[in-house]
Amino acid sequence: MTESVRPRWENDAKRIFPRCESARRFQFHSTPEAACPSGIRFSPQVRGHDYRGRVEVDGELVTELGTRVDPHKQQVRVDGSRVRVNPNHVTLALNKPRKVLSAMDDPKGRYTLRDIVGDKYERIFHMGRLDYDSEGLILMTNDGELSQHVMHPKYEVEKTYVATLEGKISGTVCRRLVTTGVQLDDGWIKLDHCAIIDSSRDHTMVKVVLHSGKNRIVRRIFGSIGFPVKRLVRTQIGPIKLGDLKPGSYRVLSQTEVRSLSKEVGL
Repeated sequence: MTESVRPRWENDAKRIFPRCESARRFQFHSTPEAACPSGIRFSPQVRGHDYRGRVEVDGELVTELGTRVDPHKQQVRVDGSRVRVNPNHVTLALNKPRKVLSAMDDPKGRYTLRDIVGDKYERIFHMGRLDYDSEGLILMTNDGELSQHVMHPKYEVEKTYVATLEGKISGTVCRRLVTTGVQLDDGWIKLDHCAIIDSSRDHTMVKVVLHSGKNRIVRRIFGSIGFPVKRLVRTQIGPIKLGDLKPGSYRVLSQTEVRSLSKEVGL
């Protein structure tokens, strides 16, 4: 597991808000309030970097030296990406094994996500689910705004899966699932992408991409055309990849990853 060492706001904040009224530096303080209790003054030129025309506060470009910013009440963006300054926010990538419930507690006593992450992070919750028998990437956060955006259908965040199917599926069928889709009980659904990775006489491994977050959607799609899913692993959500993260482990997302995910969902 990888532990978060530095506050998430720090690297962004010390670049964009290098000075406050007391002329003390952000990185010497555990919170923005400690560094600048009366607010932050924006400096558009820092260590040879010119931020003029690149920084927005509440949608307005900042061009004047000494512009005051309250990062807890105002939205600050650099090159279109929002600067998120809450030092208590953390976002995790977790590799869920089979037979682990996508929940924090279970009255039946089954293993849950809490058994993996413990109680280290306050109010952390999973963004979306994987069914009990599926594996792979789950994102968790205690940033409520980020969670709402990632899970909202409006933003159509793509999810990538590797599915092992019972039977040998053809490339034609794969393409039809993208171009035409299938009729399920709750309506028509199409895949955004379908590609055969490997196949044998009895099994086919496919990579599929879709943005729908409906319950058991990948299993239902292939089951409806006679190819039951024997194993399902989610490998990517938006820009965040599972990578070589081992089953039953997690890591803290980097600031770059959080910014990329936030931008994907309109933050």
